[in-house]
Amino acid sequence: QVQLVESGGGLVQPGGSLRLSCAASGTIFSIDAFGWYRQAPGKERELVAVITSGGSTNYADYVKGRFTISRDDTKSLVYLQMNSLKPEDTAVYCCNAQRSAYYSGKTYYPQKNYWGQGTQVTVSS
Repeated sequence: QVQLVESGGGLVQPGGSLRLSCAASGTIFSIDAFGWYRQAPGKERELVAVITSGGSTNYADYVKGRFTISRDDTKSLVYLQMNSLKPEDTAVYCCNAQRSAYYSGKTYYPQKNYWGQGTQVTVSS
């Protein structure tokens, strides 16, 4: 099992910055990728950024050039640095950990996703 706890959300003015943190614990050695997702009121959850165990990153077009995902494996932390924030970035941001499917002997373990409880980010003047 993997537990994820987010922090760092809050209220910020347009153009401002925030850094979100995701503290991971449990069997994190089994995790292939960490990601940040967000969900605004009345909208579906959407991907923000992903970082793999090898350090490769991928961003949604609407945050490219403004947000940066990173990880500190020595502290089991995943970060999302958000710059040039816009009102449309307002949402609950959730940390995700994905474990790929695998076999252990003859037993098959399907892909599994773990989620944190989320942290609110509000961009408003």
